[in-house]
Amino acid sequence: MDTPTRSHTSATPPRTPGDTAPVPEKAAPRALATEAVHAGRDDLARQGLHAPPIDLSTTYPSYDSRAEADRVDAFAATGADPLGPPVYGRLGNPTVARFETALARLEGTESAVAFASGMAALTAVLLARGALGLRHVVGVRPLYGCSDHLLTGGLLGTEVTWTDPAGIADALRPDTGLVMVETPANPTLAEVDLRAVAHACGAVPLLADNTFATPVLQRPAAQGARLVLHSATKYLGGHGDVLGGVVACDEELAGALRKIRFATGAVLHPLAGYLLLRGVSTLPVRVRAASATAAELARRLAADPRVAHVHRPRIGGAMIAFEPYGDPHAVIAAVRLITPAVSLGSVDTLIQHPASISHRIVDAADRRAAGVGDRLLRLSVGLEDVDDLWADLDRALGATGAHPAAPMALSPVRSAGGPRRTAESR
Repeated sequence: MDTPTRSHTSATPPRTPGDTAPVPEKAAPRALATEAVHAGRDDLARQGLHAPPIDLSTTYPSYDSRAEADRVDAFAATGADPLGPPVYGRLGNPTVARFETALARLEGTESAVAFASGMAALTAVLLARGALGLRHVVGVRPLYGCSDHLLTGGLLGTEVTWTDPAGIADALRPDTGLVMVETPANPTLAEVDLRAVAHACGAVPLLADNTFATPVLQRPAAQGARLVLHSATKYLGGHGDVLGGVVACDEELAGALRKIRFATGAVLHPLAGYLLLRGVSTLPVRVRAASATAAELARRLAADPRVAHVHRPRIGGAMIAFEPYGDPHAVIAAVRLITPAVSLGSVDTLIQHPASISHRIVDAADRRAAGVGDRLLRLSVGLEDVDDLWADLDRALGATGAHPAAPMALSPVRSAGGPRRTAESR
């Protein structure tokens, strides 16, 4: 299990747009908890600020049009952040840049590019690769349902080959632009060996969706992924009140993504950037606290005779998937403290039935083949007291009317490409 504690990048203060103050010398690498609090904010004190400002400007004054032309030309050529003062909100925003700096620091990448949603971020990646004539994608199921649909639906002209991790190398073609995995996967929590997958990809970029794990539990870039995708709506925001997406990657790929973002307008709003930066500051505390509660709930569910299977990744985290013997819809209808809703990663606990909502858009046969059964429930554990959550689950499970005489042994579940394990090993 990869449990990073220190940033892979230096603590040099970021060069946010409009920041002309001298940059101090590079400092030693900082612990993850420290980086979460300070990354993207390092320049505030020397500007006489404590809280990050929110820049809501859509455009910015400039009296040197020749210089502006040079900066626009440079952006068009490489997609690099324009040097100097901001130009226009679709090119970049100082508040959003702070969040991007923070996320790149936490993921240990050169850069990060933020978007209006996680799906906008994935769309930008596919468009950037497709623009090079690389429209073929190798995918490992399960993925988030809308990611699956975007790859298979033909909306972007993408052709996808689905395989297991062992078949990635054989699935690659000359026009393969991307290999995509999600680990732990939504919603089954299956895991893949990122180092092995990255090796199988060869020169093809590996995109790892790290939404469930967050950089608190793993850094895919350190294991060979060139792109790390987040639905920032989830754990990075952490409070269920902001939509956003972000891709952490090297600067070459970031430049291509910025050009797509500029052309499509899929920009993150500055207020969302501010909320995401604020959310990142408490990310390690939230993830670790919720993970501890999830471990205890998984233990109780696994011992409950009304529950057939419990899935929790070996890496840990705050997500649980379980299958009751009785009607899963009855469980959804009976919870009172837990909120029956899509999404995840909030401070409050959410439960949903993937086959009905988040993965409904995936073909039923493909859905079931990927392990998303009709009885599967997905639980995103929040920060409530574990006994209060269990009381609500206990009451809801009682509503199913299913009470086997004795608990059955949990069937082994398989991490994608990994060794067999019992449902509660982690």
